Amino acid sequence: MKTFILIHGSWHSAWNWHKVVPLIERNGHRAIAVDLPGMGRDKTPVEEVRLAATVEKICSLIDSIEGKVILLGHSKNGVIISQVAEYRPQKIDKLIYLAAYLIPNGKTQREYSALDTKGWLKPYVTIDAVLNASTLQPVIYKEGLYHDCDDDITALANVLLSHEPIESGSTPLQLTDENYGSVLRYYIECTDDRAVTPFIQQKMYTEMPCKKVYSMHCSHSPFFSQPQQLVDIMLEIAVDDEQH
Repeated sequence: MKTFILIHGSWHSAWNWHKVVPLIERNGHRAIAVDLPGMGRDKTPVEEVRLAATVEKICSLIDSIEGKVILLGHSKNGVIISQVAEYRPQKIDKLIYLAAYLIPNGKTQREYSALDTKGWLKPYVTIDAVLNASTLQPVIYKEGLYHDCDDDITALANVLLSHEPIESGSTPLQLTDENYGSVLRYYIECTDDRAVTPFIQQKMYTEMPCKKVYSMHCSHSPFFSQPQQLVDIMLEIAVDDEQH
């Protein structure tokens, strides 16, 4: 049995994975969907959230689990799984970046986001300087995030999307070859992504080579639009090194 820990992206929370978790469990594995600090059901005040505390929350979860885990991060929070892997390399079997920010040591998510000039979301992001958080305007939810998803997903998003702490996007990652570099990493690119465009996805996994890159023709949200195909890839990754 494999244990997958699923990390959502900006503005979202553990509900992201409501179609994925049962599919993983049906195959005899365990899936844990996390609400990051200040998101979803986690009631940490958003203005207090920092990258270090978020990483520590995931490290504590990993420490509570027997054996190794497979850590999957979506979108912006690829930076979270990278930093966790630096601190717990011996506990992580594999890293999976799903249309996620795969950033080198010393760089920030914001630096790479700034290069992604064709993304649809930026004009619709509102920054709250008091809370040190951002929100996404609902008018762009469907076309920017879910254009190939059923309309009920947008309806859910209208109720569930929230503030996103922004400090983690401007905090340089601290990664070493000895720790982070020892963990196998995989990339799942979304080739019709309007939020983290194929251009920036390809740039990142080219600069930071992964063991394998998988392609899905989908929006930024395959966990809603193509959950079975996504889980099939995740399960293939789970046993990849066992086939040799």
